[in-house]
This record gives sequence, C-alpha cells and structure tokens, in this order.
Amino acid sequence: MSTRQTPPIGGVADELAAVLALRELADQLEDAAVERAMRQGWSWGQVAEALGVTRQAVNKKHLRRLVVAGIELRRRNG
Repeated sequence: MSTRQTPPIGGVADELAAVLALRELADQLEDAAVERAMRQGWSWGQVAEALGVTRQAVNKKHLRRLVVAGIELRRRNG
C-alpha cells in the first residue's frame, strides 16, 4: 500500500506550482478569447492563425464548448 506524500514547499515546488497556475490561466484566457472571436464571426482559420496552431487543433479543443454555449459557428463552404 502506498501513501501519498505531501508535496514539498518552496523552491522548485513553488516554481512548478506557478507554472501550473499560469497554464490554467492561459487556458481560461484562450477559451474566453476564442469565444469572443467566434461570436464576432471569425472563422476557425482566423482563430487558428492568431493562435499559431492549425484550424483542426482549434476546432478539436473548442468546438464542443462553443456549441454548448449556443454560439453560432461559421461553416466552411457555406
């Protein structure tokens, strides 16, 4: 049986905790910015270019959340 150890405090442990917190904040900022862009009629390609990723990556990461939020999404070729 293994027991969970309390993570160390200070030094590198604090640095790693800060990285995690920043990563979570960056995800929240991206979600909000993508939602605003899509509400303003941006295409998946425009959002992807602004983020420096592929259209498919943006679609995969954000589609479900945007649909649940009721955001009308632009369709390719239509």
